[in-house]
Amino acid sequence: MAHISTLGAAIFSTLSMNKVATNAAPGTGLAADWHALFDTGAERTTLGNVRDFPAVGTPPNIVKVPAFGAKQSRQIQGQADAPTLELGINYVALDWVDGGLGTLGYALANDVTFAFRFALLNTDPGAAATGLSTDNSCFYWLGRIEACLVKTSLSDATMATVTLSMQSDFFGAFTH
Repeated sequence: MAHISTLGAAIFSTLSMNKVATNAAPGTGLAADWHALFDTGAERTTLGNVRDFPAVGTPPNIVKVPAFGAKQSRQIQGQADAPTLELGINYVALDWVDGGLGTLGYALANDVTFAFRFALLNTDPGAAATGLSTDNSCFYWLGRIEACLVKTSLSDATMATVTLSMQSDFFGAFTH
């Protein structure tokens, strides 16, 4: 499958998490180490029903500082705080049942660090768990599910905002 070469909606993008991160998290930015965590299939959970993804990547670390008497402000390196990601999802209650380590309910209730993979896909990778083969479209990081705020609705699906915190740098964009 080729990388996205035209404008599209990236409708097959996925966000997966893996419980192995607490025992065997890659300490390097090597693509093969991160891919190995998600190729087993048994340890991976996909955060489904995502309605919209936020921007993914390393945020800018620049602060504008005004200089007295100068026409332009200066830019200096600022403090690098760990970003958070907020996802809008269609809330399906059964997806959030605490069924033990590796389930979304457990991850939310027990403050466990997981490995996350965001795969930006414009075409269906197929039913195979390792069917990803898109150039430069996999991003990895360690993080936690910090919150799940459910918003009731009278018409559309019940919505929720899921907040993920980052516990490491972003690694990628990798080709899988």
